Amino acid sequence: MITLQFLITSLIVVLIPGTGVVFTVATGITRGRRAAVWASVGCTLGIVPHLLATVLGLAAVMHASALAFEVLKFAGVLYLLYLAVMTWRDRSGFAIDPSSAPETSTARIVLRAFLMNILNPKLTIFFLAFLPQFVHPGQALPPMAQMLVLSAVFMAMTFGVFVVYGFMAHAFRRAVVESPSVQAWLRRGFAVSFAGLGVNLALSNR
Repeated sequence: MITLQFLITSLIVVLIPGTGVVFTVATGITRGRRAAVWASVGCTLGIVPHLLATVLGLAAVMHASALAFEVLKFAGVLYLLYLAVMTWRDRSGFAIDPSSAPETSTARIVLRAFLMNILNPKLTIFFLAFLPQFVHPGQALPPMAQMLVLSAVFMAMTFGVFVVYGFMAHAFRRAVVESPSVQAWLRRGFAVSFAGLGVNLALSNR
């Protein structure tokens, strides 16, 4: 159920500089490490609605047909390749303006981060495309329980990675956030990883 491929795919998706990462990084720079932790909490909570909608919707699909699994698998392949292309072409993943961040309370930081992730369609597509790939009906846990476990692992990974992003931004602002070479290296590494996972998923058999 929790395979190395699932962990790697989830880690790359969490690591990719999106709106949640940018918000957490900006918060770490302008508000400090404690605020970055709260931003990470908000981003993680923003995943819950996507998970609930996806898990409940997939409960019926899981029992439909083998064709449904193949469709979902290749949807995942296309999504990974799309992310690879978009990540390679993107040039603004870490483009943030610390001076534009106003003074905000802890509750407002959490709320803003929550709304940022709940409005991110990438999360719904990710869960819809990939959760079924790691659910095995023959195991002791029923498919619904397996999806909930996988979702919990993804949430824990999201929180941990976002906290690290916030701490790094606070401690190594010039080295990580303001260095074009570091940004380019990270972006290209993410793109190649996405493309490799997409090819691997396309060639895999359920």
